[in-house]
Amino acid sequence: MSTLTITDAVRPIAPVVSTRLRITARGRRVVALLASVPVVIALAAAILSGGGALASGEAGAPAGSFETVTVLPGDSLWSIAEDIAPGHDPRDVVDGLMSLNALSSAVLDAGQSLAIPTEYAGSASGK
Repeated sequence: MSTLTITDAVRPIAPVVSTRLRITARGRRVVALLASVPVVIALAAAILSGGGALASGEAGAPAGSFETVTVLPGDSLWSIAEDIAPGHDPRDVVDGLMSLNALSSAVLDAGQSLAIPTEYAGSASGK
């Protein structure tokens, strides 16, 4: 059997000098810039994609399955509501017209085509 002997050459260990990390004003600006880039990108993505149109999985009414009314000069939602549903409360009819036609205000343009809610379509006077 043989015996191995390991001998370490004794070397003096150099003392570890601990230095304090110093960052200059320019370095602080670079670190701040690098830290703010992801925040700016996330904010830009949120702004650009926010407020998009809402979509639903509901099937809409097939084309041609509802009646329409063409807006004449001087017409308002109230006058159209009174014409298409004389026996109903005009406030309910106006609300139905606004929701069916996705109107954000009661402003109408002459020549605009409005879909009539199905509960009032049978009594429309055909403007």
